[in-house]
Amino acid sequence: MNAIFSLTICFFLCSSLPFIASDESELFKDLKIETVSKPVNCEREAKRGDMLTMHYKGTLLDGKEFDSSYSRHEPFKFQLGVGHVIKGWDVGLIGICKGEKRRLTIPPKLGYGDKGAGEQIPPGSTLVFEVECVNIEDGANPTNVFKEIDSNDDKQLSREEISEYLRKQLPEDAEADNQIPDQDKLVEEIFQHEDHDKNGFISFDEFSGPKHDEL
Repeated sequence: MNAIFSLTICFFLCSSLPFIASDESELFKDLKIETVSKPVNCEREAKRGDMLTMHYKGTLLDGKEFDSSYSRHEPFKFQLGVGHVIKGWDVGLIGICKGEKRRLTIPPKLGYGDKGAGEQIPPGSTLVFEVECVNIEDGANPTNVFKEIDSNDDKQLSREEISEYLRKQLPEDAEADNQIPDQDKLVEEIFQHEDHDKNGFISFDEFSGPKHDEL
């Protein structure tokens, strides 16, 4: 799965994960965070709500690479701690400094769970990310993504609404660069995770992404 989609829509694909567990030590005990290198003087440590610009390479435990921002020569930018990325990133990047490099070994429950993601990440995969923090900025309050997707304001999301939202997330040059993913397949993956009552719509309560304008 292309990184343009694989990380930015993971708030759909990771819906089975508890956002904050009552026993956090149990939830996070298998998350391994290693500091590879760190600046002598840390200008700023990342906290929840910050905008991070990151370079990364993701592999399976057997070393097979499934994604890399280095290959695209383009870092990935996202807001930390608000569900825009897999939980292993939201937790594993707290406190990182600009210029710091870390290695994150992420268990399935903090990654893509028992369903995996596309063809490159099998179900139940432990993920290894080599990450480098390029920049840290103040972040705005998270967008109400549910409201953005719900174009007819009926408080539920249809396949058509989600498909249109995903289409808008593609960069303008995606078609020219052959970066258009199998959108129908992505929509079905989202519904497998989010449509808990299997009625063909994703309700406000079922939706696992950002739903409020405030942190």
